[in-house]
Amino acid sequence: MLILLPPSEGKTAPRRGAALDLEGLSLPSLTAARAAVIDSLVALCQGDEAKAMEVLGVPKTQPELVALNAGLASAPTARADAIYTGVLYDALDAPSMSPPAKRRAASRVMVTSSVFGLVGMGDRIPAYRLSGDTTLPGLGGVQAHWRSHLGPAAVEALDQTGGGDGLLIDLRSGTYAAFWRPDQVAARTATVRVLHEVKGVRKVVSHFNKATKGRIVRALMESGAAPKTPARLADALRDLGWAVEVGDPTKKGTQLDVVVTDL
Repeated sequence: MLILLPPSEGKTAPRRGAALDLEGLSLPSLTAARAAVIDSLVALCQGDEAKAMEVLGVPKTQPELVALNAGLASAPTARADAIYTGVLYDALDAPSMSPPAKRRAASRVMVTSSVFGLVGMGDRIPAYRLSGDTTLPGLGGVQAHWRSHLGPAAVEALDQTGGGDGLLIDLRSGTYAAFWRPDQVAARTATVRVLHEVKGVRKVVSHFNKATKGRIVRALMESGAAPKTPARLADALRDLGWAVEVGDPTKKGTQLDVVVTDL
């Protein structure tokens, strides 16, 4: 089982820690593609600050984000599960997971990253600012860059966790889902949509969506469940207390609707 998460816009920059070691990250087949993004991003942010802020969509009140990227290659690093913040990661609350759950997350959960493609929860990375829809000078669109590199590595990661028949649980948001479409493994891919129901009316609410996905990942890691099909995932989530409806298989996988009534 491999779970793919979206990144968070907000990140916690570590105050101390070893510098980035690209060779030491999971999926070393992505090293060259990662280095290309870093080189382009650092060059941009070491140049004209105003241009960098415009390209990156950085608010004028936060020039420190440009400086953060400029020093990316030598900045302190920490585990990815300590870098990413926000609603989903607050609900996941990786630091408070039990030791067995943390070990499972380290091998079964990866974050989609504009800079690194995919990173494991235990990979040591620096904080950065780069949205998935950015176009970098000399590199081009970040989405297009990862579309041309990520596929084989993503399938490799899935096969490493599932022995060739594991389930992909794709929790990425739209921007980051475009980095790689799991067409070739659609039969063993499950996507999750969270619907907030009030008085019989259902709708997608960003906060509920993110928080529930974080809780789902945490519960799966704590329980040790390792379903190999979307239907088995639905059963596992029901056992953990969620109301789940299973859709029909599509070329993107099988969608599971998790219906919640409160946060």
